[in-house]
This record gives sequence, structure tokens and C-alpha cells, in this order.
Amino acid sequence: MSRESRKKKVQRAEAIRDELNRLYPDASCSLNFQTPFQLLVSTVLSAQCTDERVNLVTPALFAEAPDAAGLQKLPLLRLEELIRSTGFFRNKARNLKAAADSLLRDHGGEVPCQMEELVKLGGVGRKTANVILGNAFQLPGFPVDTHVGRLSRRLGLSRESDPVKVEKELCGLFDPDSWVLLGHQLIQHGRQVCSSRKPDCENCSLAELCPKRL
Repeated sequence: MSRESRKKKVQRAEAIRDELNRLYPDASCSLNFQTPFQLLVSTVLSAQCTDERVNLVTPALFAEAPDAAGLQKLPLLRLEELIRSTGFFRNKARNLKAAADSLLRDHGGEVPCQMEELVKLGGVGRKTANVILGNAFQLPGFPVDTHVGRLSRRLGLSRESDPVKVEKELCGLFDPDSWVLLGHQLIQHGRQVCSSRKPDCENCSLAELCPKRL
């Protein structure tokens, strides 16, 4: 990419950020949690499941397993029963058990606040780790879920399909202080306007900045 093209892309990215700030100034994590551990569990459960469903499931789960020690003691079959409605419950249960074991063995039962340590936990990839960093520890993190990936490509912020590569490009376009909020804003816009199957381009205030409309 030429210097001039890079400059124009950055300027358009900044304009997109400004409009998202206007549209969704208070965007935030839609998962309900009180502790970093609860956010870790909720984010693992949210894979291929809606946040609304996760929020219905976690109160009963956290009543029985409020922390890593409680989750480790919870029988696997009981854990599967509690999270069944989130889908892929057997795999999620195994991952959560493995994460609890690692937290107790390596971190005194506490969730670490370093990317390299988080991704060693069961069921935790970069997306989940970034969710935890940004929302539990207020550290810069840019989670790339399906909404963020889709909007990044549609808005011409990235051509990549691999979430790690999309994350790298987005982090290069925006200041770290904006990463967490911007991630929530892109997710909200993806849910409300720029949906996967039927984007509402006619009523999208980002249309003038979208390559599809330029």
C-alpha cells in the first residue's frame, strides 16, 4: 500500500470511529459478570451462542461455582447440565474444567491479566483473552468476533479473514485507548444495522464511508 493510500485509509478509519462514537457512546460488554473469572466463563460459553442465552445460564452456574475452586469441585455431569442450552456443552465443560485446573495450579485461582498466560487456559483464544483484558482489567484489547471481522471487511478496514490478522490491522489503525470501546461499537452496529444476512445499508450512517457505496 502506498503512503498516500495508507493515509487515506487511516483518515477513513478515524471518520468511522468518530461516527461510531456518535452512534454508540455507551457501548459496553453485554455479558453479565462480577469478577474476571465470571467473565472468562461467560465468554467461553458465548462461543456460537448468544450473549442473552449465556446471561440466562450463568446465574445458576455461578451460584454453584462462583470461582475456580468451585468450578473444579463441580461434577462434570452437573456442569454439562447447567450449560447445556449454550450449545457444544460437552466441549465447553471440558474447557472450563481445564481452565479451572490451570488457574488453581498456576495462578492461585486468579485470572491472569497477560495475553500470553490467558491463551494457555482451556477454551481461551485471543478473542476471549482480549475480552477479558479490556473488560475485566481495563487493558487495551481488540476482540475480533464474527461481527467485528465482518464489519472490518465490509468497511474496508481489513481484507483478511483470519481473526488474528484482522486484529493486527485494526490495532494498527486505531489508538490503543479506543480498542475496547470500538470493539463493542462494531459489535453493536453489526447486530443492529450491518447484519450478516441483510445489512440495512439504506439506513446506515456509515454508508458514505463504506467502500461498497463509494
